[in-house]
Amino acid sequence: MDVSSYVLLSHEQALRRRLDVAANNMANSSTVGFKREQPLFHEYVENAREALVEDARKTSFVLDYGAIHDTAQGAFQATGNPLDVMIDGPGYINVETPEGGVAYTRAGFIKILESGDLAISSGQRILGDNGRPINVPEDQQSSVTIAADGTVMGREGPLGRIAVTNFADENMVSPRGDGMMTGTGGRPLAARETRLKVGGVEASNVQPIVETTNMVEILRSYQNSMRMTESLNDIRKQAISRLGRVN
Repeated sequence: MDVSSYVLLSHEQALRRRLDVAANNMANSSTVGFKREQPLFHEYVENAREALVEDARKTSFVLDYGAIHDTAQGAFQATGNPLDVMIDGPGYINVETPEGGVAYTRAGFIKILESGDLAISSGQRILGDNGRPINVPEDQQSSVTIAADGTVMGREGPLGRIAVTNFADENMVSPRGDGMMTGTGGRPLAARETRLKVGGVEASNVQPIVETTNMVEILRSYQNSMRMTESLNDIRKQAISRLGRVN
């Protein structure tokens, strides 16, 4: 296989990666709090020691460098549940992982467990700004409310404040695979910096029309790459045929 085939294969692998990301975005267009992803590629240049012409010494390949999140905020989606919240701005709600660590989410579906602890819809407990779960006494569960700064109010006063962590570098945040995120280098937001909208959640920021257009563009690029591969194969066959006649 010559260099041109390797370059085309590198390009087709990048297209496959783009297609996987676009398909995942489409699949999560209705997932609350989901942030669309964009693949990130780097150019790798290989310098050959020898080449027929000087311009052919450098060969560019495509390297998959991961994916970045589109941090654009999704629309507010009213739910009618007074405990549901949407973060108005950057940041993630702190939740307790099954292993006892901390994970992050933008999905603000909130419920009260039988134990009285606040939790997200999947059952992971929400952590307060003191790092501990927020518990609502049974006799106050019918009257609990959440303020715009994340303070959970019971009938007799504050019960805690929902912890929200902001990451200056979104590249430090990555999906866990269970609807939550892991991250390092985050900064807990103070009450004056926290802005929550109550009574709804954040819709996915995926635009299905945009993703569909991307998928069509990827398909056409792949078809062009396949045509170039076929053209190169034809050139090789012709070269072999001519060399055979000369011999």
